[in-house]
Amino acid sequence: MPEMDVELLAAALRRDSADLNLYAEVLSATLANSLPTGAVRVKRRRSVVERMAGRGGSVAGLDVALGEQRLSLRVDRGRVVGEVCHEVRGVVLSRRPVTLEEWIGALARALAEAAASNARAREAVERFLT
Repeated sequence: MPEMDVELLAAALRRDSADLNLYAEVLSATLANSLPTGAVRVKRRRSVVERMAGRGGSVAGLDVALGEQRLSLRVDRGRVVGEVCHEVRGVVLSRRPVTLEEWIGALARALAEAAASNARAREAVERFLT
């Protein structure tokens, strides 16, 4: 995927990041529905009220595994903590804390690389761009 398409994808991923809770909800749902099973793990935080009402709770964390890269995003007290990990066969070889902007760029590049060889990832990229 050309560099310009990666920039368009990053802009689409960045589009709704002002409201962090809404951003985490939309991003986790879109990625979970678009990428292969097991590529996206969503961790939710549920209050007692949410449990009693049968609601799923708010997104507390998101892990996206694409190839040997795992991108983690955590929402903690309104603050976003991003991390990019190099992982081989379940073993984390390196981990690097990143800002939300860097995390979005890394996710866009990883999705673009996956889209080059995987039809389902290509569909995910197309959904973000439309």
